Amino acid sequence: EPADLGTILGVWAHPDDEAYLMAGTAMLALAHGSTVACVTATAGEAGETADEATWPQRCLAEIRRGEMAASLAIIGIADHELWHLPDGDLADLDGDRGPGLVLRALERLQPDTILTFGADGMTGHPDHVAVGDWAVAAVRQSGRATRVLAATKEPAWYDEFPDITEMVFPIGGPETAPIDITLRVDLPDNVVDRKLDALRAQASQTTGLLQLMGVAAYRQWLRTEYWVER
Repeated sequence: EPADLGTILGVWAHPDDEAYLMAGTAMLALAHGSTVACVTATAGEAGETADEATWPQRCLAEIRRGEMAASLAIIGIADHELWHLPDGDLADLDGDRGPGLVLRALERLQPDTILTFGADGMTGHPDHVAVGDWAVAAVRQSGRATRVLAATKEPAWYDEFPDITEMVFPIGGPETAPIDITLRVDLPDNVVDRKLDALRAQASQTTGLLQLMGVAAYRQWLRTEYWVER
């Protein structure tokens, strides 16, 4: 159960990674009294927007910082670090810089569990891959028995919405057989509603997909979170 994860640290690349992948797990853990913190490597300034007129690219870093703050407040995560690293270039940073930043967070928070990306980066995004690798490297350097869980999906999750899956995961996403899933978190309706609100708060990134899918399908798409050991 999420409450069994102890103190949790989310390690992510861009604003909205945490809302899509760990929001429900975090809310359930927080409800049981667990400590949950999050670090985000970039402000997401290189991302795309749902509407350039509403969310102009030149202002995107500032916009997404504000959106993420509002989203994290809905989730209930008060302990958050934004590192302002260059969006899109994380894989090209000096080899020790990224792991060093995660290590510093590990030393401060002493988490029992890190939630992050797997080696596939979920969507194959190089920033996602880099950040997940940093987390693994930092735990090794720390010598701590911190557990690293990577976001994943079951094959059936992709099959439920094939058109959306093809759009969001054009090169394919991680598929883990149910028997190999470490933790499957099926969110109750009230938690799904809060997760939806947290994602709506990041409107520059989520409005287009929400309009395309409709609220009912989008809620169903969000309602299960899967984790596997790294």
